[in-house]
Order: sequence, then structure tokens, then C-alpha cells
Amino acid sequence: MDLGIKGRKAIVCGSSEGLGKACAISLAREGVDVWLVARTEAKLKLAAEEIRKVDGVGKVSWVAADLLTAEGQAAILKACPEPDILITNFGNSPKGKVLSFDASTWATAVDRHMIQPIMLIRAVLDGMVARKFGRVVNILSRGIKMPMMFHTLGNSPRAALSHFVGSAAREVAAHNVTINNVLPGPFATATQAINLRKIAEKEGVDFETYAKRQTADVPSGRLGDPEELGNFCAYLCSAKAGYIVGQNLLIDGGVVDLI
Repeated sequence: MDLGIKGRKAIVCGSSEGLGKACAISLAREGVDVWLVARTEAKLKLAAEEIRKVDGVGKVSWVAADLLTAEGQAAILKACPEPDILITNFGNSPKGKVLSFDASTWATAVDRHMIQPIMLIRAVLDGMVARKFGRVVNILSRGIKMPMMFHTLGNSPRAALSHFVGSAAREVAAHNVTINNVLPGPFATATQAINLRKIAEKEGVDFETYAKRQTADVPSGRLGDPEELGNFCAYLCSAKAGYIVGQNLLIDGGVVDLI
């Protein structure tokens, strides 16, 4: 299927590795010009080199910037001032018991997972509306639909962001601009492997045994392939997806039971 976005411009946040990079690869494969953004220059260079080797890709650029700062957001918007597509992906916050975090820690999490994504989205929407095309996809968490023990610090502000999206998306939908949230389940990324190893060590279980135990809880019987999420994201960014507006869309192998 031709997604109708060849030649479009995309900013992909947190795209030096993991799910962000998977989204960048899928968009680039559709002929989209992508701007990778993350904090670590060396990882960005490697990711850009990898994506440029994919057949049929558009232009691949990168900007090393901290998107939690106004300066960082200004840097990526200077490099790509008129994006047609924005993928937000603002990483994770510390895990722990919900009552263990103080006000300062909560404020940092709210800034990371709600305030700064909103600021970046606000910065691009007027241009998208004027050009009569825009796609914003936020990579959030299945915790929006299902509270997750020890993940509340990150997922509570993400839930608030999803409410912002619900309102903002409906204000701009008539201009062929959509905003949606993707809610991933467990995926086979390097970050996921690191987290599983840490938990396995705490529980005194070897990594392979613990990983199999986690996979057994997924109805699909496996961890997700990042490429699957990348392709899903690319479709949401396509010219074919203009009627999908303000949604929280699970891609989790059936982990969240909505019945």
C-alpha cells in the first residue's frame, strides 16, 4: 500500500534506538524525510547510518538535543521548521511504589511526560493546520488503559497527556491534522531487556527464565517486534489515516483485556 507520504517531513523524538528508531525506519522506507532527535550524538549517528542503508529511504538528518528544554526543542524546530509529521517519545521515569515519590520527583515526571510533549505539539500544529496536512503520534504506554504497578510515576502524566490529545485533536481534525497516541505493550527492545534483567536480578531468577515467564503473560506468546510498532505508526501518519482522530491505540499482543 502506498501510504501517500513520500516527500513529507518528519521529526521523530527519541529515535536513536528502540521504538523511536523503528518509527523512523518505517517512515523513511515510505520516502519520508526524517529528522532523528535524541540527546546522544554517537547513537544518533549510528542510527542515521543504519536507516540510510534501507532501500528507497528519503533524506535522513539528525539533531542532538534535549527535548526537555526550550533550547532543545528550538534546535530541532530550527533544523526542521515545517514538519508534516511529529512522533513524540519522551522516554521513561524511575519505577517504584506510588507513594514513595516526593513532590519534586512528581514535578519532573509531569514535565517530561506531559508539559514538554504538549509544548512541542503546540509548536507544530499551527503550521500543519495552515498546510492542511499534519500527523502527530505520541508513543505512550499501555498503562493508559491498565494501571501498572511501579510505573505510576510515568504513566499518570501520560494519562493526562492523552486527555490533552483528546481535546486538541478534535480542534484541528477538520484541517486534515490528526493527533493520536500509540500504547505499546512489551516489545523486544534493548531497554526492555535491561529492565527485565534488573527485575530478574532483584528476584534472584536467571534472565532467560524470567523473560520466558513474562512472555507467557502475553496472549500472542511473544514480545512485540519493534518493526511492528514502526509500521503501525507509519500508517497512522499516512494520507490514508485521516479519519483516526484523538485515539489511544493499543499494540500489545493482547495484554490489556478491554472486556
